[in-house]
Amino acid sequence: MLRVLFVGDVYGKTGRQMLNDYLPKLKNMYKPSLTIVNGENSAHGKGITETIYKQLMRAGTDVITMGNHTWDNKEIFEFIDQADRLIRPANYPKGTPGQGLIFLNRNGVEIAVINLQGRVFLPTIDCPFSVADELIKKAKERTSLVFVDFHAETTSEKLAMGWYLDGRASAVVGTHTHVPTADERILEQGTAYLTDVGMTGPYNGIIGVQREAVIHRFKTSMPVRFQSETGPGQLCAVVIDLDDKTGKATAIKRHIINPDHPFL
Repeated sequence: MLRVLFVGDVYGKTGRQMLNDYLPKLKNMYKPSLTIVNGENSAHGKGITETIYKQLMRAGTDVITMGNHTWDNKEIFEFIDQADRLIRPANYPKGTPGQGLIFLNRNGVEIAVINLQGRVFLPTIDCPFSVADELIKKAKERTSLVFVDFHAETTSEKLAMGWYLDGRASAVVGTHTHVPTADERILEQGTAYLTDVGMTGPYNGIIGVQREAVIHRFKTSMPVRFQSETGPGQLCAVVIDLDDKTGKATAIKRHIINPDHPFL
């Protein structure tokens, strides 16, 4: 059995602090074989820096996935090709810096981790479904264990990907909306699925952003400067158990930490 702990979109300083404070406790509780963290919002809500990449790794992360904000902090171009535990959406066009698939060995068991990005209400890049076909075929030449972070906007596109990969991927979890869903399940052919893991960041903001700015934008339709909300934080994660012989999921459980759901 291989257990994966996945932490949803780390947003800004508050999210990084929540990861530092609670990831060791979660790892002590669940004893995961592999810890994956989505870090595309970790630098003030926009992208990632090399310093933050190293901070997230020191906090206990094994792999960092990204999303549509991958390129927002231009510093990433200076280190992405040397960051061997950082993956960005694999369906960016060929020639894009970085990698979208990584293999890791845990106690003699290899697992493939894939990052994909949706196209509905997001920038139009290559088809995530066809790229998923290519990468899963490649991964299956080495391992039965394939974990997919699908960074997408709509529940329909995420559900479509989950069912499309059912029985081929060990797990398909969604990121991007910052709002956790309560639909975790194991699909008919053995793939663990969750539409959105949720955000690790400011608890009292609007998807991480200061409330007043977002409300003002909705009321006036005028552009505003978005900044991270302050105050208490939250952490959203999911724990998935995988059968290392069959590649199928055997259990999936959400774990949320915030002032209304304190860590116990």
